[in-house]
Amino acid sequence: ELLDAGATVISGGNHTFDQRDFIPSLDGELPVLRPANYPAGTPGRGMLRAGPVAVINLQGRVFMPEGLDSPFRIADWLLEELEEDPPKAILVDFHTEATSEQGALGWYLDGRVSAVVGTHTHVPTADPHVLPEGTAFVTDLGMTGPVNSIIGSRVEDVLTRFLTAMPRRLNVADKGPLQFNSVFIEIDDLTGLATEIHRVDRTFEL
Repeated sequence: ELLDAGATVISGGNHTFDQRDFIPSLDGELPVLRPANYPAGTPGRGMLRAGPVAVINLQGRVFMPEGLDSPFRIADWLLEELEEDPPKAILVDFHTEATSEQGALGWYLDGRVSAVVGTHTHVPTADPHVLPEGTAFVTDLGMTGPVNSIIGSRVEDVLTRFLTAMPRRLNVADKGPLQFNSVFIEIDDLTGLATEIHRVDRTFEL
């Protein structure tokens, strides 16, 4: 459905492997990524070229599952790979919990990639800007999902977890308006660096 809607590349994160039936697809032809800094031998890939654009998917290590390689060092390694045949633009999806870690990677890659956008918290941040060396950055893109929810899940499911400390399946909220959070980034064709970034957020009823 996402590809039919016009998506070119789908990036992942810490829930990429939750649906076991989908894991074999990570090594198939679908343009789907999982974080590149998972250990060697993990199904899937963390970087994909789509025409003139390379997309890199990384996952943070602060307040996130353990056992991942450094996203900073893996980013260096992937960028070295791209030097032989440089794309016109490089987009990085950094999937992590801590805003400080997201900001640190943005500054670390400033001037070397077109954009670093954070994902994971489901909450859109109000800090999109172009860093001094030309990399567009936003701490978190936000989410596409129901407004009347707790980060997309039914309120009663999440409250039960907090109030009882007991496990409960989280279901997607299915009532009320929907929100679409994103950013628009303009990239210079010659330099591959960003010239502007701003939020594009919409709320609508189905």
